[in-house]
Amino acid sequence: MKLLKNTGLFIAITVSVVCNAQNVKTATVKPTQNAPFDYVVEQFSDIKVLRYQISGWENLTLKEQKLVYYLTQAGTSGRDIMWDQNYKYNLKIRKALENIYQNYKGARNTADWKDFEVYLKRVWFSNGIHHHYSNDKIKPGFSLAYFNTLLIDSKTTLSPKIAEILFNDVDSKKVNLDSSKGLLEGSAINFYENGITQKDVEAFYAKKTSPDPKKPYSFGLNSKLVRNSNGELEEKVWKSKGMYGAAIDKMIYWLEKAQTVAENKKQADAIALLISFYKTGDLKTWDDYNIAWLHATEGNIDYINGFIEVYNDPLGYRGSYEGIVQIKDFDMSKKMEVVSKNAQWFEDNSPLLPEHKKKNVVGVSYKTVIVAGESGDASPSTPIGVNLPNADWIRADHGSKSVSLGNIIDAYSKSGGKGRLKEFANDEEEIKLAEKYAELGGKLHTSLHEVVGHASGQINPGVGTPKETLKNYASTLEEGRADLVGLYYLYNPKIQELGLVDNWKDLGMQCYDGYIRNGLMMQLVRLELGANIEEAHMRNRQWVSAWAYEKGKKDNVIEKITRNGKTYFNITDYDKLHELFGQLLREVQRIKSEGDYEAGKALVENYGVKVDQKLHAEVLERNKQFPDAPYSGFVNPVLVPKLNAKGEIISIAVEQPKTFAEQMLNYSKNFGFLPSEN
Repeated sequence: MKLLKNTGLFIAITVSVVCNAQNVKTATVKPTQNAPFDYVVEQFSDIKVLRYQISGWENLTLKEQKLVYYLTQAGTSGRDIMWDQNYKYNLKIRKALENIYQNYKGARNTADWKDFEVYLKRVWFSNGIHHHYSNDKIKPGFSLAYFNTLLIDSKTTLSPKIAEILFNDVDSKKVNLDSSKGLLEGSAINFYENGITQKDVEAFYAKKTSPDPKKPYSFGLNSKLVRNSNGELEEKVWKSKGMYGAAIDKMIYWLEKAQTVAENKKQADAIALLISFYKTGDLKTWDDYNIAWLHATEGNIDYINGFIEVYNDPLGYRGSYEGIVQIKDFDMSKKMEVVSKNAQWFEDNSPLLPEHKKKNVVGVSYKTVIVAGESGDASPSTPIGVNLPNADWIRADHGSKSVSLGNIIDAYSKSGGKGRLKEFANDEEEIKLAEKYAELGGKLHTSLHEVVGHASGQINPGVGTPKETLKNYASTLEEGRADLVGLYYLYNPKIQELGLVDNWKDLGMQCYDGYIRNGLMMQLVRLELGANIEEAHMRNRQWVSAWAYEKGKKDNVIEKITRNGKTYFNITDYDKLHELFGQLLREVQRIKSEGDYEAGKALVENYGVKVDQKLHAEVLERNKQFPDAPYSGFVNPVLVPKLNAKGEIISIAVEQPKTFAEQMLNYSKNFGFLPSEN
């Protein structure tokens, strides 16, 4: 999946239902009629936990509600897979931390205990001990000595070696993209057995071939690479009766129920293929499923489920587990589908080299949806836009599905404030444009990024896939390429001609202001002083902005202003910035189309990794006045089935979790299907 991640901090500037087992009681908040919705659950460290609503739930038929319920049960059943993928000791650590939290008999009003609670919540939020965004190991605010007293008092078992890892520098980075440290050797992600190198992996997969070279399988997507007893490399496949089989069998159970209430035959057939994939682990079946899922466009309910994004693999092979269940937002989808209907126009009029343009853009569908549940890589931290599938050949031959997670975007917007905008914007004109157009601009950029951006361009014949050619730079280059497509067309009269906006120039100016402000300054509040940028989306926002700033210096396209000791960026020529974005888009597409690793590396390393430390320190100091955390995520609403005497579901109610801790503990208790070591 191509994710347009958003931490929630800048949504106003730039822009599962996870259900419990039927017999489980969970503390929930029932909405009071006419009372304002309470979006904020709590805030701790650098994180704010929010709620989202499932608007229109009551308008679904009982059959549709059952489908949502079964799909969210299936999604949550795989939750522990993501934890184990993130780090080999995560499940053991989580079990120990939760046992302490529930059974510690000592004082709970001390500073150490409060630091322990914050640490546990941070681990919950990140699905493990590494920060969900920076990939750095989360360090506790308490000592190892205190932790040992907690273990003893609560009768919790955790090996001293693992306990010490929480406090030392072992496995300090979940995903390391600095090749000088060894992409695998420097990464704690649990996709490769210790001792396996990048060279080993590339040699292993170089021997694998697909029956049709034009339709390459996604080798490595659903497996861990290990050495067998003979010292030879082999894959431990994630499937029923394979690695993660206990959780996958539960997922299959709920998917089979979902199949019985599918809205139509195409949807049922797609679910059947997904079940077959989970039973066999066969990558041909995975491709067949993706094609069937693409063509299942009718109906009100849709979903994402599988091993999807490869961002967490520094080599770009293995997919993180993810689930999203969604309901069509009819009003917004009708307004936004005009983008997908005009995908060919956007391709034809793009600044790409002629040989890199698609002659026939096929099957690009776009919907605004209401999220009904998220799990795995999508929860608690969630995307705001999704475009699938990832396989370039499927996208070229069959098209893609794009969705904007409308209720997630709305929740971000309604839970935030405007203080940072006023602090970092250069002048009142920028502020007024942002207040008028930021929300719409964010939605338009998301749709252009997902529908047009990821669907545009083509790879030259004979050139390998981006993970093979661009390697550890593939993800950030792809996200930047899609961003650039959106930026190029946001400042274009075509979007007004299509009826998407009342003033294309003002909207485009606002989007350019926000993007440059975020890419060069505001996103730095997410980093600790002295750190480089590691996350793919943060890298792409900086290299796009920094490249445009440097290339426009001659004409003063973007001027850097210091006023009262504070830095601002002011765009003086939006037309020339539009041209620069077009030039950069053309070059990034060339890099992808030709597989030009060295050019891609130079672009990212020269513009997207290093941070201006003086500016960073200033941004952090200016940001201290704002109480909102830089990252946001969500608890999921709870679907509560009501049964008749025969045990049949006769209705399903939506309730909101009361606290973050209660939902996390409930998930561990009722969806903890994997052993502590896999």
